[in-house]
Amino acid sequence: MCLKMVELYDTTLRDGTQREGISYSTEDKLRITKKLDKLGIDYIEGGWPGSNPKDIEYFQQVQKLSLTNATVAAFGSTRRPGIEAKEDSNLEEIITSGVEIATIVGKSWDFHVIEALETELEENLAMIEETISYLKSNGLQVFYDAEHFFDAYKSNTEYAIETIQAADRAGADRIILCDTNGGTLPLELREIIEKVKDKVDTSLGIHAHNDSEVAVANSLLAVKSGVVQVQGTINGYGERCGNANLSSIIPNLKLKQGIDSVTEEQLKRLTGVSRFVSEVANLTPPTHKPYVGDSAFAHKGGIHVSALMKDPETYEHLAPETVGNRRKVLVSELSGKSNLMYKAEEYGIEIDKENGDLKQALEKIKELEHQGYQFEGAKASFEILMKKATNSYEKLFELEGCRIITEKASGLTPLSEATIKVKVNGQIVHTAAEGEGPVNALDNALRKALLEFYPALEEIYLIDYKVRVLDGNDGTSAKVRVLIESGNGHESWGTVGASTNIIEASWQALVDSIEYGIKLSQDKE
Repeated sequence: MCLKMVELYDTTLRDGTQREGISYSTEDKLRITKKLDKLGIDYIEGGWPGSNPKDIEYFQQVQKLSLTNATVAAFGSTRRPGIEAKEDSNLEEIITSGVEIATIVGKSWDFHVIEALETELEENLAMIEETISYLKSNGLQVFYDAEHFFDAYKSNTEYAIETIQAADRAGADRIILCDTNGGTLPLELREIIEKVKDKVDTSLGIHAHNDSEVAVANSLLAVKSGVVQVQGTINGYGERCGNANLSSIIPNLKLKQGIDSVTEEQLKRLTGVSRFVSEVANLTPPTHKPYVGDSAFAHKGGIHVSALMKDPETYEHLAPETVGNRRKVLVSELSGKSNLMYKAEEYGIEIDKENGDLKQALEKIKELEHQGYQFEGAKASFEILMKKATNSYEKLFELEGCRIITEKASGLTPLSEATIKVKVNGQIVHTAAEGEGPVNALDNALRKALLEFYPALEEIYLIDYKVRVLDGNDGTSAKVRVLIESGNGHESWGTVGASTNIIEASWQALVDSIEYGIKLSQDKE
């Protein structure tokens, strides 16, 4: 049994998968298990062995992993009404799964016992006690999840306490108080825990859901009230509004409450684990989540950045590197000279703020943002703009002209063809290419024209292409912003274009993307 002041119990692989749109393969779950182990998680709830073949396979395969920090737990429910625990097939699946710990959920709320289980209140107490006793007699440690405990306490205090006392008598190793509907507010939750903790001898834990946006706060207050185990998921993934977010709870425990639930080195893995879980779940990593979000340490206002350059503590509550994240300084119409100086230093661009370069670059950025450009997601376009402002940028080619034709015949898929003429190293190259749409045709034609001169283009590919209408009131003549993300297998970069003509906006972003990618390759040679 873990001897930490506060144990971390992760249920990303079980409760987290109840979020709409998430479905992990067995291999996915094993990969996440290894990441959680390195993060310093104490217990990993792998799934419900009796519920589906995938979870059965996971428990077979996870025994082959050499975990250094975590112990894997299997989830299940109390025995069914009217049968003995040894007759319940789900409990047998847990026993034969090879785990050391079983986490068992049972009913605390009389309303649920009568309406959902359709059994007697006394029978539910017997189900809790007999299930835990049976698993303990088979050599397992047992964590008891008291489902809907806080709602149960408010509805029928006496019976709610009787349910956890039944778990206590049976020898449960932990009793987890669950705010299953996520409707309990922090002060109310703390008051209930204070009244309940002396009713049982077993140490308590907390399992909070986020339907009232207070799951993290509830978990931290529960720790203040003496619970020894906190359950949650990475990024707060879970059913409805999600579970308590361990990506916030872990650093709050260590950095704000002084509880060493993980080491400093493990804490530095936090952002990486958060984003890894997102990628495996095929979800966009959470941009604005505290601690781990890509924008968690992003600064935009010029006054903020000016102060930040003198001392980061002026606008940051901790160093982003502490949790494996990084600082970002954004540029926009809100930017000041400090933003540009910071970004110039970041990109290794020498800029003299005394000779007018800085003022010229700042005015150009604000002018372009007014036209619809946005550089926050377009690092490459911004870097090119900065180099142009300091006369340190050399164009790789010049457009002489292009023509795009899209043909649409009845019943047939539209076909686009782009003819392009560019000047490269003093030579005129005239070529054409087809594509799935005008932008794709233009991209193909440009690559065809440049490939002979810049073979690195073979490695550059499109990751994402977004078009945003900036003012819908203008209808089909509205100005649009095009954001392109490209990569070369090693790194990625964003570029931007804006125009009332979607082809022109795409061309601007496309040219920046290709030039930036080629120069990356040249710089490494």
